[in-house]
Amino acid sequence: MTKKRKLFGWIGAAVIAVAGGVGYFYWQAQQNDGPLNFAEGNGRIEANLVDVATEITGRVLQVQVQEGDLVETGDILARIKTDTLEAQLARAEADVASAESQATQAEAMIDQRQADLTFAEKELTRAQQLFDRGFGTEEEVDRRRSERDVASAGLAAAQASLAAAERQADAARAQSREITTQIEDAEIEAPVTGRVLYRLAEPGEVLASGARIVTLVDLSRIYMEIYLPTAQAARVAIGAEARIALDGIDLVVPAQVTFVSPEAQFTPEHVETQDVRADLMFRVRLRVPQDLIERNIDYVKTGMRGVGHIRLAGSEDVAWPDNLTLSDAAPLARGN
Repeated sequence: MTKKRKLFGWIGAAVIAVAGGVGYFYWQAQQNDGPLNFAEGNGRIEANLVDVATEITGRVLQVQVQEGDLVETGDILARIKTDTLEAQLARAEADVASAESQATQAEAMIDQRQADLTFAEKELTRAQQLFDRGFGTEEEVDRRRSERDVASAGLAAAQASLAAAERQADAARAQSREITTQIEDAEIEAPVTGRVLYRLAEPGEVLASGARIVTLVDLSRIYMEIYLPTAQAARVAIGAEARIALDGIDLVVPAQVTFVSPEAQFTPEHVETQDVRADLMFRVRLRVPQDLIERNIDYVKTGMRGVGHIRLAGSEDVAWPDNLTLSDAAPLARGN
């Protein structure tokens, strides 16, 4: 029995050693083909939200979009009534015309006062010459000098009237431009290409300046954020090649690292990691190419979950694993 026990003991030890060796080589192979070359993390497709608000106070005339509509930059989303503003604009334009008319009259008056001053200066010169020759009187010289001074003061007054009329015209034009801008702002335009997430106002509502009308999902910047441990984050370069494998569909799309957080943090509760919230992680953003988004705008949906994969520094010559080959059949990858 003792010999059999020793034999079984040796056999058991051998089996354990072989299993351990196989496990080690498997782990080493995984290290060489996986984490040493590529990093991965769970995330979801995200985009920024844009609240579109009115800049002016007024009653909503139209809201031209529904939730889920796709809009492009510059599309009209809503209109605010402008009856009051148009009346104010008409009055401001009338003020501009009146001020310009006053300026024209002031210019004509300046011409007249300039002619009076020129004539008065000539008369003063003649009177002075006659007085110097003994044919005139000092009283006549004083009278001509007084007429010259009056003409000069009249010219100065006409010039002041012109300046006042021009300032009044400038003020009226500025008010007209301000009202015109407000009327233009009554047409609420989409600031970005996106999809309407919320419709927050309805026709007939009176909104204050700054009140939100719609919320858009900005489709000009689609990205996924994943969280990596320090050892992997240290080998992630800005601009590094990445790929995103979406859950539930056989789809792998290209991406690029555009941001690596300079500070470590605990992962958010909705993000799954191998060691959930055990260690501090670094947030990494993967952005999908814009041309790919534009070609497949109807297929882009935020909130879709998946796994982001990043090529780490030093693995540029290593091929991507077969399961991360870019999809050929999926619309988003094809660009159809």
